[in-house]
Amino acid sequence: MQTENPAISLDQDLAEDLLYLEKRLGKTHAKLRLGIEVASDPRVFGGGLNFFHPENWYSTHALIRYCLKLSGLYWRGVKNAANFKLNHNTFKIPHLPQGLQDFTLLHLSDLHVDMNFETTRELARRIASLQYDICVLTGDYRANTFGSIKGAMDGMKIIMESINAPVYGVLGNHDSIRMVPQLEKMGIHMLLNETVAIDRNDSRFYLAGIDDAHYFRVDNMEKTLKEIPEGDVSLLLSHTPEIFRQAAHADFNIMLCGHTHGGQICLPGGIPITLDAKCPRYVGKGDWRYKNLQGYTSVGAGTSIVNVRLNCRPEITLHTFSR
Repeated sequence: MQTENPAISLDQDLAEDLLYLEKRLGKTHAKLRLGIEVASDPRVFGGGLNFFHPENWYSTHALIRYCLKLSGLYWRGVKNAANFKLNHNTFKIPHLPQGLQDFTLLHLSDLHVDMNFETTRELARRIASLQYDICVLTGDYRANTFGSIKGAMDGMKIIMESINAPVYGVLGNHDSIRMVPQLEKMGIHMLLNETVAIDRNDSRFYLAGIDDAHYFRVDNMEKTLKEIPEGDVSLLLSHTPEIFRQAAHADFNIMLCGHTHGGQICLPGGIPITLDAKCPRYVGKGDWRYKNLQGYTSVGAGTSIVNVRLNCRPEITLHTFSR
């Protein structure tokens, strides 16, 4: 009796994914991103914007969990991880077209849906009744930074069942570009150094998204800007806030991002121990401004490394445009 060779099956899957991605993104981007993922193991040190990548140091995950249990904070932190906070934020844009007044975006970031499926289901319940014009996702759908994407795709299906508007997203440093075909089949328009025009009431703004700039370093700001007319309202989706200066000098009006988790495990008062990002702390969470760029860094709806949050509740955000 013959059995299928897993290695051959994997090669076939890679070939099919590459064919789809080459048609969708072009050969250079598809081969670059997929080649980096396949050819190298996740690094703890080196690579990306940061020298140290704690999410890839898997031997520390159990140690952190053990220390939290020893301190008596673990189960409190697990409960906090499902205690979602709904935040409202307003972007004031003087040249906003009248038809975009009160346009609202649901912003979700760092879902890590396969970290804990019960928490993912609770998030889906929380967003089901919200009202908004579009939903934007700023990356990190998977818990790990390597391996199977099946759990993450199963979790994203749960989230998508609760979203009742067009959805746009970018990839994060935990994500594989092999997710793109399945995410787009679910109805998520992935923006990988790309731009789309969003129309409402005879008015328009431009929504752009770049591929991961933190670890894979495949962001291309110049390509992203090509379709945006000078002077029109523009919004950039980036997984990480670390490119905020580039976004400001590219004349984006707004930048939405995540990645930092707001620290996830914070000192009293919400003071992050680390943000795992090479950027000033003032752009590490919440609303901020740099030159003419208005930004918002979500603390995320999920958890990384351990399914625990302390002094930093997970976040669902509604952003509204105003003149």
